[in-house]
Amino acid sequence: MSKINRQEVDNALNQAAKEVSTRFDFRGVGASIAWSGDKAVEIRANSEERANAVLDLFKDKLIRRGVSLKVLDAGDPKLSGKEYRLLTSLKEGISQEDAKKISKIIRDEGPRGVRAQIQGDELRVSSKKKDELQDIQSLLKGKELDVALQFVNYR
Repeated sequence: MSKINRQEVDNALNQAAKEVSTRFDFRGVGASIAWSGDKAVEIRANSEERANAVLDLFKDKLIRRGVSLKVLDAGDPKLSGKEYRLLTSLKEGISQEDAKKISKIIRDEGPRGVRAQIQGDELRVSSKKKDELQDIQSLLKGKELDVALQFVNYR
């Protein structure tokens, strides 16, 4: 499954906002970072470079909090009046296309007795042996996928 730890993202955002307000190179440039809705972060600055610098700072804080950068879907800074706005959305859940890719990888490269089922925005993998499930986990961790995967309910 692919879930966002909302508390960790919120903590990273608050740390980034605090650092933006106190850092010398962000003084007087109108740089800010804040929530914009439920799953979006808005970055504002008076230049495109400053907006990207705030985004890099936010990414650094996310990495330190243990949140994968694959959950971020950052756009390009857009000029809005006198300031640049950069809207970054947070991706949660596995899309149907990604779930089909992952299940195809499991069918093609995984052990024989493993089944993968798509259930909403999750992928349920079942097997009779725990060793096969561990093999699937290591297989998926080794692949370069577009989503941040978490493995839960392991029995």
